[in-house]
Formats: sequence, structure tokens, C-alpha cells
Amino acid sequence: MRPLTSQNVESELSYAYVHAVAASAGMGCEVAGRHDDGAGVDAKITAWGPFEGGVLQEVDLKVQLKATVKPPSIATNCLSYSFAGISRYNDLRLPDVATPRILVVLFLPASSEDWLVHSDDALTLKNCAYWVSLRGAAASSNATSQTVYLPQFQKFDPAGLTKLMSSLSRFDVPTYKGNVP
Repeated sequence: MRPLTSQNVESELSYAYVHAVAASAGMGCEVAGRHDDGAGVDAKITAWGPFEGGVLQEVDLKVQLKATVKPPSIATNCLSYSFAGISRYNDLRLPDVATPRILVVLFLPASSEDWLVHSDDALTLKNCAYWVSLRGAAASSNATSQTVYLPQFQKFDPAGLTKLMSSLSRFDVPTYKGNVP
């Protein structure tokens, strides 16, 4: 057996990040099974109400996870990310799914030595993840990848996740706005 590749470690850290954020927000998070993974879903988050102004008492969210060491370009307060895999892009942009889906991208430092720092006081996973809904995004004419834009205000953190789940409980499903935050 060989050690994990750098890309595999990035992926595992994105799972750890999403699980930590969901747990901190009081939500459940589970790794998707083989069939969901084949449909572009890496994790499912479940939140329970009551939600402020909410209608539903339980809300699910499906998540596609990505991690990268490539620094994003910033365009109109959005971070750009080259999403490899047009079929996954198409899965995420579908408007006719019962459970909303989002893309979460973890931007890691360039050096793997800086990804995770451990001390007696803290375990720190460096940098930040952002989320975007690609629901309603335009079809891509590209063959292999599509640049997507993640609004800087959509940090994937406990407060942001709670706000998103509260919106979903009111049937307010976010749609893609491109590089317009």
C-alpha cells in the first residue's frame, strides 16, 4: 500500500473541513455512498429546526467537495475556480432536483506543510472554503472544465451554513449568479 497522493490528502482535508463546520453548526454530515458519489455528491448535510421564518423542520443539502492549492483570481468580489469535469458541473446546475446541491471549494496554502498545524492548544486547518450553488447556471460549451465563481461573502462556516439551511427551510434555493455577488 502506498501513501496518499497530495491530491488525495487535499480531498480528505475538504471532507474534514465540511464535517467540522457542520458539527460546529449542530448539523449532521455524512459521506455519500457509492451511488451518490457516482452522481457527483460527496456529502450530505442535515439540519433540524426550528429555523427562523422556516416552514420545514428538517432540511438536507447535498455537497460536491473540491480542494485546491491554486490561488483563486478575484473578479467582482468572487473567487474563480476551474471546475474540472463537465458532467459534474452539469449535475450541479440542474434545477429539477428535490435536494439542493452546492459546490464547496477549500482553498489550501501552496505548501502542504502549511495545510494542517497542530499544537497543544489547537488543530488548525489553514485557509478557507467557500460555497456556491450552480443551480440554473448556463450549459458549458467546454469539453473538460468550466470556470465558476464563488462569492467571497459565501464562506463555508457555521454561521453561513446555518443561514443557508434556514433559507432552504423556506424553500428559498439559491441560484447561480456568475461573477455577480
